[in-house]
Amino acid sequence: MSPSDETIEAGPPEAAAPKDNGAITRGWVVPAIIGSALLMQTLNATVITNALPAMAKSFGVEPVRLSVAITVYMLSAAIFLPLSGWLADRFGAKRVFLASIVLYASGSLACAFAGSLEAMIAARFIQGAAGATLMPVGRLVLLRTTPKSELVGAMSVVTMPALLGPVIGPVLGGAIVTFADWPWIFLINLPIAVAGFFLVRAFVPDVKEQAVPRIDTPGILLTGLGLAALIFGFENIGRDALPPWAVGGLFAVGALALAGYGWHAKRTPHAVVDLSIFRKKTFAAATIGGGFMRTAMGANPFLLAMLLQVAFGMSAFAAGTMTFVSAVGALAMKTTAPPILRRFGFRTVLLVNAVIVGAGFAVISLFRPDWPHWVIMVVLGISGFFRSLQFSSLNGLAYAEIESDEMSRAATTSSMVQQLVQSIGIGLSASLLHLLMTLQGETRLTANVVGPAFAIAGAFTMISMLWFWRLPADAGDEMNGRKPA
Repeated sequence: MSPSDETIEAGPPEAAAPKDNGAITRGWVVPAIIGSALLMQTLNATVITNALPAMAKSFGVEPVRLSVAITVYMLSAAIFLPLSGWLADRFGAKRVFLASIVLYASGSLACAFAGSLEAMIAARFIQGAAGATLMPVGRLVLLRTTPKSELVGAMSVVTMPALLGPVIGPVLGGAIVTFADWPWIFLINLPIAVAGFFLVRAFVPDVKEQAVPRIDTPGILLTGLGLAALIFGFENIGRDALPPWAVGGLFAVGALALAGYGWHAKRTPHAVVDLSIFRKKTFAAATIGGGFMRTAMGANPFLLAMLLQVAFGMSAFAAGTMTFVSAVGALAMKTTAPPILRRFGFRTVLLVNAVIVGAGFAVISLFRPDWPHWVIMVVLGISGFFRSLQFSSLNGLAYAEIESDEMSRAATTSSMVQQLVQSIGIGLSASLLHLLMTLQGETRLTANVVGPAFAIAGAFTMISMLWFWRLPADAGDEMNGRKPA
């Protein structure tokens, strides 16, 4: 939720930016509009968590059964993600992006008026299908309309609105459930969708490939099945919803499907996911190395909720209000990322910042209920700043060596990996808390149980340094306009 959570080299890629888009394309307008459209997706992903008990009461079911409302969204997104790049090439990225906004708003409306758990599941499936194309296609529009030398700044702008979702979501969700009713968590998407639709239609240029390869149906089925099985498996780690053998079976199916896709991709000229992209050092470092960072970040909102609400006993509204400060740090970073990268380069920033981010997790592991709230907020704000800097750097570096005709498949591949590692983060963090409770002989979550989980997450982020260290000193310099030493 993340949320949400939720760039490049020289000469030829400049041609990817249409000549008639002028200052609008190369400025902040298009990235800001795309980012605002993505806001409803990242916001909804976090707001729904606080509303699950109220929704369960309305449907007359146990709250634990409402976890399927989150899981079905992720499964739907996993199924349709591999298709997003081909759709953008076939019908035009702008047209697909507009259709995704409309479909997401329609799914939100259906969720608000769902009268049963079955209706909610169907509506969330629609939302997931639309969400699967929003992020990669929005990113693709940006990649194809922005010169590489300006892409880091554009990426920073596009993620500003999207970053707000995971942070204000808990606050907004708690307020809606407390002072209104749960359908409003879905209805708030409608004005965002309407504004986003007309702004995209007016200002965002249309881009699409001239030659569209035939759709890779076997590849889409294999990747969709593999991602869905793995995500569902990780979602059920540490829970009692499925027996252990069923969770193991999901992992086996997911691994076999993705292995089958690897065999298929070697024999298919236009496979839906181009695995050869991972031979590019910058893409591999940002996607695989950055995956360790994103895994820890996927666990962060869940672990913070467990620490502040369960271990410290704060209300959902109070805890959400306290973590809001991390958004302030993240937004402050967005204006400073380009000059920092221009001064020090991608490699140095990623290496040093990985240590800082890991240290931030370690400090959070020391939080105790008697700590002054202002101290906790300062730590969360500083941590948000450096985590956001790392994400901006990774998002920019990923496309440093990607050519124009590879953009759609690179954007799709990057989004698929991000979706998977975020799910891994949530699943592993739940299992880790259960293990720590068992080792300490506790029957409930305490600060002594949740704290070590943050320390482990911090250590996990530093694994990414193995990939960053191998980067050349000038990796991605054209992306940030850095001159040779």
